[in-house]
Amino acid sequence: MILSAHQPAYLPWLGYFEKIACADVFIFLDTVQFEKNSFINRNKIKTQQGPQWLTIPVKTKGHITATLQETIVDDSKPWRSKHLKSIEMNYRKAPYFNECFPKLELLLMLPATNLAELCWQQLQFWLKEFNIKTKVVRSSYLAISSKKSDLVLDLCRHFNADQYLSGIQGRDYLDESSFYTNGISVQYQDFQHPIYPQLWGDYIPYMSIIDYWMNCGSELQNISTRRINGL
Repeated sequence: MILSAHQPAYLPWLGYFEKIACADVFIFLDTVQFEKNSFINRNKIKTQQGPQWLTIPVKTKGHITATLQETIVDDSKPWRSKHLKSIEMNYRKAPYFNECFPKLELLLMLPATNLAELCWQQLQFWLKEFNIKTKVVRSSYLAISSKKSDLVLDLCRHFNADQYLSGIQGRDYLDESSFYTNGISVQYQDFQHPIYPQLWGDYIPYMSIIDYWMNCGSELQNISTRRINGL
């Protein structure tokens, strides 16, 4: 059984969804700490001038020790309408704009006080939209309080996983020997980004899911979910 895990992300990129689709169980790590300038509360869309960041403002007082469940979205700023306006302006000529944009309007207007809940609501939408059937569990629903490599190991043991699918950055902190001692193999995601039709000139990879969705629709036909060795 394959387990993968990742912190929440706003409008994630394609590799995020491949990591979920390759697993039998995906852990939504909403108990981790908020990281400023990460992809938790921001992502990029493609514009005529190049990539543009869309950022959810958060109330940063105490964020150094706050988990994502304690990180409050700052709705005193009109970020939702600004994001919708930027997306509409830059994707209204995309092939699937008329089909996708009304869904996005409803999605971005869902109420959510904290960042974890907002990202969770959105992830549920994307999984349904792309027909990804992986079991997804919030770490906040589990009585596991360990950190870093120990946290991942404890998650694997909790779900009786025999394989853990890590992002490339896992090489920097995972204690692989402890996994092997527990009969768990560690694999690293090697996502090969597909080239698909885009607006606005030369192709740029690693955009938000919005870019793929508006240009290609909700079929992930260009994405292999079995590129990881041994899966």
